Amino acid sequence: MKLLKMKHSQRRHFMAAAAASLALPVLAQPRPAAGTERGSTRVAGFANAEMDYQLMRQLGTARYGGAAVGECLALAQRIQDGVPASWVMEFSAAAQRQEAGAQARALRGHAVSAREQYLVACNSYRAAEYYCGVLDPEHTRLGRKSRECFLAAVRGQDVEEVFLPFGGAQLPAYYVRAPRPHDQRPGRPGKTLLLISGYDGTLEETWPSYGLAALERGYHLLLFTGPGQMDTLRFHPGMAFIPEYEHVGRLALDYVLARRETDPRRVALMGISFGGYFATRIAAHEPRVRALIANSPIVDLHAYMAAFVGFDPALLPDDEDVRLEDIDHIPDSAIPPQTREMMRNLIVRLGQASFRQAYLRLHDFRVPDASLRNIRCPSLALVGAGEGGEPLAQCERFQRAVGGPVWGHVFTAEEGAEGHCQTGNLAYSAAVSMDWLDEVFGG
Repeated sequence: MKLLKMKHSQRRHFMAAAAASLALPVLAQPRPAAGTERGSTRVAGFANAEMDYQLMRQLGTARYGGAAVGECLALAQRIQDGVPASWVMEFSAAAQRQEAGAQARALRGHAVSAREQYLVACNSYRAAEYYCGVLDPEHTRLGRKSRECFLAAVRGQDVEEVFLPFGGAQLPAYYVRAPRPHDQRPGRPGKTLLLISGYDGTLEETWPSYGLAALERGYHLLLFTGPGQMDTLRFHPGMAFIPEYEHVGRLALDYVLARRETDPRRVALMGISFGGYFATRIAAHEPRVRALIANSPIVDLHAYMAAFVGFDPALLPDDEDVRLEDIDHIPDSAIPPQTREMMRNLIVRLGQASFRQAYLRLHDFRVPDASLRNIRCPSLALVGAGEGGEPLAQCERFQRAVGGPVWGHVFTAEEGAEGHCQTGNLAYSAAVSMDWLDEVFGG
């Protein structure tokens, strides 16, 4: 590998690999007390765009109980800008403290406080899991701790652990039954929303980010996952992503449609981030999906990811490719630690041996226009204005090509929701998506 000899522009592309500039800058900065002040926390910013986005992602879940703003800012103050190991150390320490606090409150009989703190701990473990190396055993431990805290948070609620059989594996999922409205007779089937996240989202994160908003509106929920996704890696570390997510969707639909509380005329599917590809692919093969929300609609994952990096690694010559075994030997001056770890993550989770091969594999993750025309159900395409030209172009292509009625919404900076998956304003995102879905099913 002649990485250090590559052109300046190519090195710059590598250093930008897997980094996005979607987030608002947020970082707590203490100031010495002098006289009287409102407080010592100040909002400044991570210089590293990806870490900035991850902080905004964590802050966004505060709307539904997944974090506390002040605690996130205090954590950010202690994290070294752009250093993944520092992020993992601080968030894992916070998660342990939060979990211990939840346990102590539960033992003293404070069920509400314990439940709330368990959910915060769950999300902190997820944040630590995100930046932990995918081949590090600690990655699995952090993910399982996130799951453990989630189950403690929802204990006593109508949440069921589900495992969908997939070949010789079991794909983790959660089923949540919505409370029955007082004016609805017992046994009457209701509306159901299937939710699938993407590349680094988890089932547990989906709960405060999107699931609770749907539950408040009376939807039964199935939070499900497939090969290569974070939750699956906790149980099956070697299971790579597959393009054919319709196989996973079939299992999920079979499960919810076998439940007596499911109204088959009101079964919706929502895909988040990479899940926009998964959900679109499923809906193109599954007429049992009666409404589709793609946030955002990804119809060509290779083009999406190449735009994310700024060049197409599938075109790299052999002597400039980065093999999996090369990554730990690359100096920080050539590729920063954060970018190296994200490259390793992509290579491993696509089941490949090098960065170029991973991008070659991404060519298989497409939904052709002919398949999009098979989507006959009402569809909603969501995208943020700040996500860049390629996501916006794919959103437009989706709207042109689907065979059924389609609506679109572009979130703006004025709404505080222009970023990827609207992490800065989840409640407004829910208002747009869930109100649309209520109107579709209400009609």
